[in-house]
Amino acid sequence: MYIGAIEAGGTKFVCAVSDEHLQVVERISLPTGTPEETLAKVFEFFDRFTLKAIGIGSFGPIDVNPESKTYGYITSTPKPGWKNFDFLGAMQARYPIPMGWTTDVNAAALGELTLGAAQGLDSCIYLTVGTGIGGGAVVKGQLVEGFGHPEMGHMIPRRHPDDHFEGFCPYHGDCLEGLAAGPAIEKRSGTKAFDLAKDDPAWKLEAYYLAQAIMTYALVQAPGKIILGGGVMKQEHLFPLIEKELERLMNGYAPLPKLASPKLGDNAGITGCFVLAKRLVEA
Repeated sequence: MYIGAIEAGGTKFVCAVSDEHLQVVERISLPTGTPEETLAKVFEFFDRFTLKAIGIGSFGPIDVNPESKTYGYITSTPKPGWKNFDFLGAMQARYPIPMGWTTDVNAAALGELTLGAAQGLDSCIYLTVGTGIGGGAVVKGQLVEGFGHPEMGHMIPRRHPDDHFEGFCPYHGDCLEGLAAGPAIEKRSGTKAFDLAKDDPAWKLEAYYLAQAIMTYALVQAPGKIILGGGVMKQEHLFPLIEKELERLMNGYAPLPKLASPKLGDNAGITGCFVLAKRLVEA
């Protein structure tokens, strides 16, 4: 039995096929072009296999409400050509098989819960901090979705009194993403994040904002673990700064959440997509 998985990112698509034990049979990575040219390559890859199901974790925003007329669409993305695109519909027209559909970060959370840093728990949050900030959540083994999906990068944090950067989010300006994603670090300091010294004041400011977000997630959801991924979080010296700031903010009110790096690394998303597909086969 073969199952398929697609981690659809704004920069690249990862497509893979595994057996029923989630052992990868074949995998490709391709740049994200227009929907037409990208899906042509996706179809070329999957046409060589007889699949039982496909799990898709997509960049967003996307419509995850099965009752919606635009269920399966990528909606208000700035990615040229993909706005209001019926991604799931195009896939189902080609392959009339069960398909799981969620965000790329929700898929990463599911992957880490099943086989990664949150394995053995029934809940976790996966937060990616890179070009943007996004988060996915699993509670009691199920993805957190309702009328839409989590948009954890767009909460409004308390501004640091010494931070006069206006933020770069085109929708909200100084939301978490606007103040703490990789481009915010670069625009504020004039230097790319990975070029900053470990003792640069920019990292304490980054911890100030991320700790606020983590405290909010922890108080609202109380997840078993919060996993911090993405390019910015590959700066390992950032973790202790976040933990220190989080302890200050929480001030003994509630237990501190457990933080971790992704155990699956860059494979968290595609693993979660496989899990989505396997659940459909086993349902």
